[in-house]
Amino acid sequence: MTDTSSIEHAQTDRAYEIDSGFINAVLSAVEDGARDDLIALFEPLHAADIADVLEQVSPAEREAVVALWGDEVDGEVFAEMDEDISVELMENLSDDIIGEAMRDLDTDDVVDLIEDMDEPQKERVLETLEEADRAAVQQSLSYPEESAGRLMQRELVMAPTHWLVGDAIDEMRKSDDLPERFYDVVIVDPRLKPVGKVPLSSLMSHPRDTPLTEIMDEEFRTIPVSQSQEDVAYAFNQYNMVSAPVVDAQDRLVGVITMDDAMEVLEEEAEEDIMLLAGVGDETLHDSTWNTTKLRFPWLAVNLVTSILASLVIAQFSSTIEAIVALAILMPIVASMGGNAGTQTLTVAVRALATKDLTPSNAWRVIRREMFVGLLNGCIFAVIIGIVGVAWFGTPMLGVVLGLAMVVNLLVAGLAGIMVPIVLDKMGVDPALASSAFVTTVTDVVGFFVFLGLAGALLL
Repeated sequence: MTDTSSIEHAQTDRAYEIDSGFINAVLSAVEDGARDDLIALFEPLHAADIADVLEQVSPAEREAVVALWGDEVDGEVFAEMDEDISVELMENLSDDIIGEAMRDLDTDDVVDLIEDMDEPQKERVLETLEEADRAAVQQSLSYPEESAGRLMQRELVMAPTHWLVGDAIDEMRKSDDLPERFYDVVIVDPRLKPVGKVPLSSLMSHPRDTPLTEIMDEEFRTIPVSQSQEDVAYAFNQYNMVSAPVVDAQDRLVGVITMDDAMEVLEEEAEEDIMLLAGVGDETLHDSTWNTTKLRFPWLAVNLVTSILASLVIAQFSSTIEAIVALAILMPIVASMGGNAGTQTLTVAVRALATKDLTPSNAWRVIRREMFVGLLNGCIFAVIIGIVGVAWFGTPMLGVVLGLAMVVNLLVAGLAGIMVPIVLDKMGVDPALASSAFVTTVTDVVGFFVFLGLAGALLL
């Protein structure tokens, strides 16, 4: 049984979080040079939990932990850690330790670890691999980045069409290099083209003399080796796949992708969209202060430009604001409500595009819906803010201006929030990357222009 005393219990509000006392125990073992104690602390933990421990300590402490751990280092830990941290740690490990750690990993995990390394370090890691593993990894690296070829693992189980259930079971039992994790036996013809697959559950539930072709699933899906990993993850999620064979341009079997890898891509894509919408790119908690500053600066600069543009609109109505000082107090309300409404629509639209729920066939229906939502919310909040304006400043017409501006800006916010990501997607630009800046600019400019313009026309 696995000892989970170092991990918060699942029923607490901090489920699966590494206990701070455990981290202190690890650091104490390192400080005392107590290698056996360190190994004993790590032994019952899952690789993902050890990776969390290493990510939560400082770089110097992390290096000291790995140095003391030595040749007991588990390669799975590197696969679970943030890639930048893994690369940094491996720079200081001996070739023997790297080779031992890589031996525990499937080819897809090795590829994921080394694909972003600089060439000297990549070659160094490749040299630690056995010849067959090195050739498999190099072949995977030859495929485009973020493609099925990079995502797949070369280790798989396949069987010819003439085998029986008993033949497959016997061969698997005799094999010394079965994949650590697999779910199906891929059935191939003499040209290595997949013709079906047999789930392990079907294999184990049929008599030994049953031909594999009688129980194989012929409606399985294959993944082209050049397909983007985003489309791969979508296919797994859409069709509830557990694993899928990967084929080359000649439809020959070259690897397999399993559900855990596809779900990891889905998580990465969702995280990427969230980060891009916030204008922080691929920033992580482990980045240095300078790198974090560099990543955030461009979008702050864009925000500065859009703010100046909004200020130029305000400047056109300076005389109106001087005549009615209340406008300066109220106009941020109109702009902020429009910005929030636009962000709500934008977030839903970007995610819907990523999951392929928003398509050309339903785009206009969704656009109309968002316009009506914006219009309805605008009318409701127009009444509320109109009453507030009258009660606050005692000027009924000011309440009317405020209400009309609210209706227009929330309508425009809904339209911009859905149209901007659709247009950017059509242009081949990631809608998560630039939509937020465009939508914010539209709602600010329209909000200030309509509010101040109506005020100038109706109040002066």
